[in-house]
Amino acid sequence: MDHTSVITQASNPKEEEVFTQEKASLSSSSLKKQRSRSLLSTFFCCFRNYNVEPPPPSAAPTSLPPPPVEENGSPPKRDPVQAPPDPRPPPKHLLPETITSDYGKKCVVIDLDETLVHSSFKPISNADFIVPVEIDGTVHQVYVLKRPHVDEFLQRMGELFECVLFTASLAKYADPVADLLDRWGVFRARLFRESCVFHRGNYVKDLSRLGRELSSVIIVDNSPASYIFHPENAVPVQSWFDDMSDTELLDLLPFFEGLSKEEEVYGVLQNLRGR
Repeated sequence: MDHTSVITQASNPKEEEVFTQEKASLSSSSLKKQRSRSLLSTFFCCFRNYNVEPPPPSAAPTSLPPPPVEENGSPPKRDPVQAPPDPRPPPKHLLPETITSDYGKKCVVIDLDETLVHSSFKPISNADFIVPVEIDGTVHQVYVLKRPHVDEFLQRMGELFECVLFTASLAKYADPVADLLDRWGVFRARLFRESCVFHRGNYVKDLSRLGRELSSVIIVDNSPASYIFHPENAVPVQSWFDDMSDTELLDLLPFFEGLSKEEEVYGVLQNLRGR
């Protein structure tokens, strides 16, 4: 299994160039690896289809027999008729109830890979974390680089908003990375690939399933495909790989400080998209 089965990432232009140079040297052993990957992808790519509509409730009879009539010609008295209960369970929200300290705060959904960190199965000399990940019985080391100013960004966002980590990567990788990254307990909840909707080949983060008012939800993500259902709630960021001079997270803080004071997010985010 390759790393894309565990970590959902944007493509790194530098790695693509290396791959093009190495592609010509692939031997017959790569065919064997491809066959094994196809089997493993079956295990790691089983998704629940949230787009399937529940079956409609049983139709009521089109006609009822006339009520019996008493001897004096008036209809008999009846007990009030109650509608039968809906057999369908109520939809389950992805997030728990809002805690007391977050009442009145907007909910910010924050992506992980290429937004806050960049991870690689290839050794990185200046990695901030090295996380062991078990894949098909073998433990692999994942080298993780933190985006510049991510610590300051998370701390301030945790003060202003109810923050949720939402990644399309698997929990076996993303959960230990979040443990090391979030030393302040900023993330009130963590959502992984199984909470996404698999739509037209992409893992989409359906904000309507969070259990929060959409007018108070913001998603921060480098991948437009992730928020294709709710682009009006998005704060797009550039994909980050290894540029240590990057300041985007730091530059966004004044914007989020202002957004935290607004009643709803749509007007401010529309102006942001216009710029």
